Amino acid sequence: MSDQRRGLAFGVAAYVLWGTFPLYWPLLEPAGAVEILAHRIVWSALVMGVLVVVLQKRAAFRALLTDRRVSLLLVVAAVTITSNWATYIYGVTNGRVVETSLGYFINPLVTVLMGVLILRERLRPLQWCALGVGFAAVCVLAWDYGRPPWIALILAFSFGTYGLAKKSADVGAVESLTFETVVLAPFALGYLLLLAAQGTAHFGAEGTGHALLLTTTGVVTAIPLICFGAAATRVSMVSLGLLQYLAPTIQFVLGLVVFDESMTGVRWVGFALVWSALVVFTVEALRHRRRQLALAARASSGG
Repeated sequence: MSDQRRGLAFGVAAYVLWGTFPLYWPLLEPAGAVEILAHRIVWSALVMGVLVVVLQKRAAFRALLTDRRVSLLLVVAAVTITSNWATYIYGVTNGRVVETSLGYFINPLVTVLMGVLILRERLRPLQWCALGVGFAAVCVLAWDYGRPPWIALILAFSFGTYGLAKKSADVGAVESLTFETVVLAPFALGYLLLLAAQGTAHFGAEGTGHALLLTTTGVVTAIPLICFGAAATRVSMVSLGLLQYLAPTIQFVLGLVVFDESMTGVRWVGFALVWSALVVFTVEALRHRRRQLALAARASSGG
């Protein structure tokens, strides 16, 4: 198998795993969303610490600790990914899997919007068109829900902010996630100890099997990250950009088929608008990349 095909396989594995997370989080009930989140942070910190040693990332990890700017950016990343994880777990465990999928469908559009508002990037006409259709979709869905789709919006904006902070920090995936979870771990561990002191902790109270499942939250967090890292070094960003739609598509299907969530006619219209916006956005991005590559080839050949 070629290196590129291996990268594609790793990318598919990462997004399929992320897409099937709605099947995993309910297994941890009756633990609530915050307790599950705390376990995810603590066990992820332990797993990532081991990976730093095994993958020989200790020097890179120490380097980012001495860089104040990078450390501050990763603290922002830690806060935003915590809100993202908490919202996602809450949505999945409270019958809103379809709405969580919406958050990750609109994330690329939100990321572009943040580039305009924060980085002062200029958009091309079709990108503005995609943003306009996406905004119309959110309005349609808000009207149908009787409220803004808060879970989807929080997921999209928190992950967009997380991506912006990580891009600005520009450090490796393993050491950066290790930093983020280590920063959060004392708070998460303190919360778990408080629950234990109050006698309301579910760790161990629901049997050995349930306790072992809670400990797997760290591995479940790390595996798709490792797969994604392996894919990112082997395939183009365009391929990764297309693969990112796998996860919300799987979540959407699970919400309808497995969790039997309802979809009104108006809600279908809203999602159709989102998908239309993503088609416009993706096709425009692919065409723009082809034009840039053709111009670069012409310039290098002296034509």
